[in-house]
Amino acid sequence: MKPLKKYKILAPWETMFNKVATPFERFLHQQTTTGLVLMMMTVVALILANSPLAETYAHIFHTKLAISIGSFSIDHTLHHWINDGLMALFFFVIGLEIKREVLSGELSVPKNAALSIIAAVGGVIVPALIYFYINKGLPSENGWGIPMATDIAFAISALVLLGKRVPVALVTFLVALAIVDDLIAVTVIALFYTDQIHMFSLLMAFAFFGVLIVFNRFGIHHPLPYFLVGGLMWIFMLESGVHATIAGVLTALAIPHKPKFNPKFFDQHMNKLTEEFRQYPIGENHELHDKQKAALHHMEDTVHAVQAPLNRLEHDFHLPVSLIVIPLFALANAGIALNFSQMGSLLFEPVTLGVMSGLVLGKVIGIFGFAFLAIKLGLANLPKNSSISQIFGVSFLGGIGFTMSIFIAELAWYNTTGGAEMLLQAKTGILFASAFAGLFGFIWLRYIAKPIHLEKE
Repeated sequence: MKPLKKYKILAPWETMFNKVATPFERFLHQQTTTGLVLMMMTVVALILANSPLAETYAHIFHTKLAISIGSFSIDHTLHHWINDGLMALFFFVIGLEIKREVLSGELSVPKNAALSIIAAVGGVIVPALIYFYINKGLPSENGWGIPMATDIAFAISALVLLGKRVPVALVTFLVALAIVDDLIAVTVIALFYTDQIHMFSLLMAFAFFGVLIVFNRFGIHHPLPYFLVGGLMWIFMLESGVHATIAGVLTALAIPHKPKFNPKFFDQHMNKLTEEFRQYPIGENHELHDKQKAALHHMEDTVHAVQAPLNRLEHDFHLPVSLIVIPLFALANAGIALNFSQMGSLLFEPVTLGVMSGLVLGKVIGIFGFAFLAIKLGLANLPKNSSISQIFGVSFLGGIGFTMSIFIAELAWYNTTGGAEMLLQAKTGILFASAFAGLFGFIWLRYIAKPIHLEKE
């Protein structure tokens, strides 16, 4: 067989895509890209909200959009469509990540998952308690869920920028922690941030979820039936009063995690198709024979069939959600009109103090404190080649609570008296706390917490 380098590549510029990366490497790359785009879009939203275009910016996202079929109609503002509609896709990807981690990732091995789970639980409970303590008895006490969440995109971006100073095991610890954090946040949204429940619509939504489970059990691997039924479930979930984005998580949990073909059959079948492809000569101008084209189509179907729909959909949706859905969410929700003359008093409002204290102090005490105790009590192991000092730095990165924190803040005081003012205070706290937590965590890991291999030198 001739060496591959002697074969001419007809599109040399495409060789940059030939690098094979593991799913975890692709995940990190996509999360880093998301973090950078999210940061840029946040800056754009802040500039627009504090410029002469502020009214136009607000007017655009309050534009009404309706979908009508006969007498049935869904009529919401663009802002509402983004938060309830497009964000369902974000929660769909979150659901896929949670399922993959539980079935075959870090969370599938209890001993490996223990530290991330314990730290995540601490990083949820302590911030919520701190916020509730500061706002107890006030109309704003319902916002206790805001400082619970960690923004995985921003947090991982900060770690990846540190390069070899951070061991891979520490990155894995943060990824697993953030995913457990997301799972808890989704549960909290479903249980505590739901207004009046319409039982008929809720029962219909769960009936459609039952249909998805039947699809899974009968071995349906094509994604289209899942999306069609998942869309109907989203409509009824929207009408039920339970936040519609939960439909995205439920749809993801029903997606099959096993491939249609096993790897051994795939290998044999691909060899057979390759031999069939070689039986026919290639025409002029590299024109393929009809039989070769048919073989290629079979190869494509076989490649899809050997991949679990769960993994394939996570890969396919991650980048569109990262580069379209989340940036649009940031553009629609991060625009805060900053009045610097009132900033001093704004920062000392109970909501702002509760959010900032929860995301900074609460996350550090919860994540680092629970992780430290788990390691000392022998309940979990320190990530390989990591130090306690690095866990402390990572606990600060856990205080970056941008996307999910803003999302919960939008839900906490929706259509309530004084809700707009409390929402402004919460968003201000989220921005300041996330910026401080991310910057301090990065500096700590970069200049103070030395990697194990440097400590030994």
